[in-house]
Amino acid sequence: MTDNNTSLEHEGPDAEISGSPAGVSHVSGVDSFTIRVYGILTDSNNRVLLSDEFIRGDYFTKFPGGGMEFGEGTRDCLKREFMEETGLDVAIGDHIYTTDYFQISAFNKKNQIVSIYYYAHAQEPINVIAKTIPFDFSPEQVSDPNGQSEVLRWVAWDDLSEDTVSLPIDKIVVGMLKR
Repeated sequence: MTDNNTSLEHEGPDAEISGSPAGVSHVSGVDSFTIRVYGILTDSNNRVLLSDEFIRGDYFTKFPGGGMEFGEGTRDCLKREFMEETGLDVAIGDHIYTTDYFQISAFNKKNQIVSIYYYAHAQEPINVIAKTIPFDFSPEQVSDPNGQSEVLRWVAWDDLSEDTVSLPIDKIVVGMLKR
């Protein structure tokens, strides 16, 4: 992406690649897109790792991952995001899903989201600090209504459902995984 309409954003929860082809928008108000990459990591206890997040006063549960930066491929992005969010070195496995429909960003109504999902495999023992209760934040983590914070949480595979996650594309992926 090298056209003049492509930019690196710093307004969302992560720096993200966004762009629009020569200023074309097919939906009123949408002027760019954002690429996000997420990973599905399970442990030996048949649990999946989720991220509970507090972003500008709202609560979300999603898979670990985030925005792709310039110069990254999708797999590099996911490795970086896992290291940033969990401290884990992961190998990126098979591709699961790429958004194949129009989706507006939950964080910026001028952005279309393209999300890409892979399996992630820990390359080391999984020693992350994780909660078992949804949105188990300390008071300091959520005291600023304009702030951001996240906690990791393990969810038993049998308890994982579309209702466990907040974002519409994550719900599709959970449905695919549980088939």
